[in-house]
Formats: sequence, C-alpha cells, structure tokens
Amino acid sequence: MPWRLVRRTLLIAGVAGVVTVAASQLWIRGASRGHVYAESDVPARPVALVLGAQVDPDGSPSGFLVARLAEAKRLYDAGKVAAILVSGDHGEWRYDEPGHMQQWLLANGVPADKVVADYAGFDTYDSCQRAVRVFGVDAAIVVTQSFHIQRAVTLCREAGMDAVGVGDDSARQWRLQWDRATVREQGAYVKAVLDVVSRRDPVYLGPHETGVERAVAASR
Repeated sequence: MPWRLVRRTLLIAGVAGVVTVAASQLWIRGASRGHVYAESDVPARPVALVLGAQVDPDGSPSGFLVARLAEAKRLYDAGKVAAILVSGDHGEWRYDEPGHMQQWLLANGVPADKVVADYAGFDTYDSCQRAVRVFGVDAAIVVTQSFHIQRAVTLCREAGMDAVGVGDDSARQWRLQWDRATVREQGAYVKAVLDVVSRRDPVYLGPHETGVERAVAASR
C-alpha cells in the first residue's frame, strides 16, 4: 500500500476517533447535567450506590475506594440515604471488592442491616443495570470520583433509575493515579455509548434480590 494512502487512512481513522470520543463526551455531559451535586446539596434518595474500585492484595480498599465509602457514610450519617448498596468485582474468589467495601462500612459504624453487597458489578454499566433489575433500586445517590460521576449517573439514569450523583475530589491527592484514571475515562465514554446502544445484559443478571428493600424498610 502506498505511503500516501496509509497516511490518509491513519488520518481519517484518527479524526473519526476524536469525533467519536467528543460526541460521547457531549452526550454524557448533557445527560448528567443537573443531576450531579456537591455533597452538601445533593437531594435525599433511599439508597447510596457506591461503585467499586481497586482493593489491594492485603484486602485493604485503595485510597480511591476509601474516599467513595467515606462519602457514602457521611450521606448515611446526614440522613440523605437509608441504605448503602456497594457494587463491585468479585469475579475471582481471591478478589472481592464488595466484600471489603461492606467490611469497611461496618467497621466505621454503619449498621450491618443497612449495607447490601452486589458481587457482580463488573463495570459501571453492570452495576447500574443490576441495581435496577436485580435489587429494585429506582432512585439513588451514585457515589464515585468526580472524573467518573457524569458517566456513572448517565448510565444509571439510562437503566431507569432516578439517579443523582456526588463526585469525590479528595483522591486528587494521588495525582498520578488520578491523571491516569482521567485519561482512561475518555475511552470509557465510548464504551458507555456502545453499551447503551446495544442494550446488552450485564455479564451476570440473576434473580431478584430483596436486600436493598429490607435495608430501606428497616428502622434507623
């Protein structure tokens, strides 16, 4: 293939990639507009949906994940939510995001009957879909980092949830990890569009679970 044709093909592919990312960003930002709040201003919802993040080999939640869990605990303590659904990856028995998330909340004073774990939240789309279709969550405050919150809120709203979101900024202290995650988020925007357009089922759907309903109904 002549070099000129190769160069033109690469240029077209590059422009198409940029346009695709930009269009996905515009969609996500538009869909989440008016639904992302500061912690002090977020309207109450029955449930906080905490999205999973890395757990270290010793079982300790990463700094990013602790920031999300601490945010959810403050929302619970303030009476903004009645229950907390932690959703993350437990695809391998040695790696258990939601289990360690649940343990952290209990160790920090949230009652056990107020915390429910979703062990098949393998990505943001799956967590949102399962929250609605498996756990019956129709309204929630979504909790994650601020670079992720717009996509998370958009995917939960696309799943049929009356979702609002609170984005953590405290994890910016880990500058290198924050910057890397922010860059990766650009590609995740495109995946979000593909997931919504395809209307794929989560990796694992499963039967209805009543844990969140019981947690919300239980007296404080």
